[in-house]
Amino acid sequence: MNFITLKKGIGAAIQLGIGTIALILLLASCSGSSNPGDVITGTPPGAIVAVSGPDSFLLYPNPQSNPAVNSQTYAQAYYAAIDPNNNKDTLVKWKAANGFGSGTGVEIQAVFGDVRDLGYGRYITARQNTDGTVAFFVDNYLVWSAAGYAYSSMNLDAAVARDQRWYIGTNAIEFTPGPNGGAPFAKYFTFDPVTGARLLAANLDGRGAKAMPGVCIGCHGGRGDPLTAPDTSGIQLFPLVGDPSSASGVRGDVKGKLHFLEPDTFSFSSLAGFTRPDQEANIKTLNTWILSTYPLASGVTSTYPEDQYRVQAPLNEWQGGAADVLKAAYGGDGLPNATYSDTYVPASWVAAGQSSLYLNVVQPTCRMCHILRGTGLGPDNSFSDFASFQGSADRIKAHIIDRGNMPLTRVLYNRFWSTPSMYNTLDQFLQSPSSGVGYTVLDNIGAPLLPGRPIADPGPNRVVGTSSTTLSAAMSLYADTFTWSIYSDPSGTASLSSISGAQTTLNTTVNGIYVVQLVASKSNVQSNPALLTVKVDNTVNSSNIHFSDIKVVLQRTTGMGASVTNYCINCHAPQASIAPAMANAGIMSPPIIYANIPRTPASVAASSVTATDDTWFYYEVLGRINFSDIVASPLLRKPSGYHHHDGVPAAGNGIIPGFGVPSSGVPADQLAPGDTNRTDYDLFLNWILNGAPY
Repeated sequence: MNFITLKKGIGAAIQLGIGTIALILLLASCSGSSNPGDVITGTPPGAIVAVSGPDSFLLYPNPQSNPAVNSQTYAQAYYAAIDPNNNKDTLVKWKAANGFGSGTGVEIQAVFGDVRDLGYGRYITARQNTDGTVAFFVDNYLVWSAAGYAYSSMNLDAAVARDQRWYIGTNAIEFTPGPNGGAPFAKYFTFDPVTGARLLAANLDGRGAKAMPGVCIGCHGGRGDPLTAPDTSGIQLFPLVGDPSSASGVRGDVKGKLHFLEPDTFSFSSLAGFTRPDQEANIKTLNTWILSTYPLASGVTSTYPEDQYRVQAPLNEWQGGAADVLKAAYGGDGLPNATYSDTYVPASWVAAGQSSLYLNVVQPTCRMCHILRGTGLGPDNSFSDFASFQGSADRIKAHIIDRGNMPLTRVLYNRFWSTPSMYNTLDQFLQSPSSGVGYTVLDNIGAPLLPGRPIADPGPNRVVGTSSTTLSAAMSLYADTFTWSIYSDPSGTASLSSISGAQTTLNTTVNGIYVVQLVASKSNVQSNPALLTVKVDNTVNSSNIHFSDIKVVLQRTTGMGASVTNYCINCHAPQASIAPAMANAGIMSPPIIYANIPRTPASVAASSVTATDDTWFYYEVLGRINFSDIVASPLLRKPSGYHHHDGVPAAGNGIIPGFGVPSSGVPADQLAPGDTNRTDYDLFLNWILNGAPY
């Protein structure tokens, strides 16, 4: 994309006021066009198109982990938190609130073609206030032609001319304090092109409307935590991230960031005043303003003028890694170069001999979204170092090759799968020993293995204590028929209640390890078979598990292995309560708190909640579950040692997991079901498989 922008994120809102836009565009296509043969009247940009297959882009990554993120209720709660008095519910009011046209501060513009992200022509107006806070709004232009939602030079021409026939909406982002003051944070808006009203959803690529702010924060490094339990009025509030005593303390602060502008990827006009050389100075100024919103890494200070508004980040927050790329593009500290030139490759990628992978895949398709993620406690999936990319190889395969929901925009997705240097480079990595997964991006004749093919998924391997176990194919992809069979039966007496359908029941009265096979199909295309291992052990409680059982493990301080740092509660607690050994190592409170803390606002009567706000705690934990891809649930994955869970060096893979064997570094999900070293994992897994009941 790009932009501080309004990257896919915030991007051009082709909102829900479909009929009006459709009429305007249809009339425009019939009058005044200098080249009417280039315009078609087909499906207008505002129309919501039914989608199937891997076409639902721009959704908050794996929105099934919190379906409410893509809902009107979520959007309403967001704006109730950041704009409780509706002082910014129209574009006119938003501009006034941010000082546009006031004569104070500095305002500048830039115009370019968004070739890589959403395909629009974009006209940006931005300002920096005297206190260093900034605000940007971008008018988006799309000429509905045979190119559809792909980039066309006509989109750029429309933006340069400010041709209102092709104006499809305005997106806005501001880095300002919350409604009650305090530290500034990023807020996201999109406005109707006709009425100027603030919208709750945007259709950015013809694949249907997605709710705000999820359509923005997925690409802007934001969090998609669930809404709270209902308050006494039945209203669910926007989540408050982290320990209220040390975090921003503002509902609506999703920890999102601003994207810097990458002119190397833009298209520019040849008209005087709109060429790249004409705009380079303004773009550099915009990038300097964006840089000012990035924190300095923990423990780092700077006297360079471009860093005057940057504050030091605590270790439990994002460390501002995007600044490294931006500074390098302008020649380093002090930003000595007048023009932007991006040749940056992080040192860890160079050291690993993976510069080609970075430049051919990560830089053009992944970096802008991923670099805004991670914290000082661990880079997670920031991809700012090679280890974070390497540790995400299985999820890269799941999202890009299987699910097809990444790259996260339709334009970039199409470019990836039409560019052999991109998918072949990724294929070489995923098949190499360094990936640790041995996956391929190519089929058996060397063609791209495009998403949309049926994939069987019977769910994760498990241990159960009942003689009848329901199995589900619901997590399978792009399939409508299923075939079940018993692959291995040590008792010789096991049976399935059905060999077809989305569900079946495994029946056996004999303890042992059983393997069931699932094949999924769509039309005449059949998936590869998938195997599910089920250990039957009648001493195991697998069906009567509740949140109270999960809470015991989350808050336990004994019995989890030799290392005292192997307890969830030692980190997932208010800063003042963190175990001394962890605090001395620089560990700080993460966003999710498992300790008993007040979670409800003062407006919620004490009689409506328990003393420890367990219902509200339960809702927060549900946000750590992905019911559509259970093994990807952070509640399972992070304690198993993935994604640099706590960043503390240990034996094996360098991570101290909450599940499994600390001294071995083996993730719990790679141990056999029922293994004594994955007892907690099995408990959590069975709770989730049963619907995670309260």
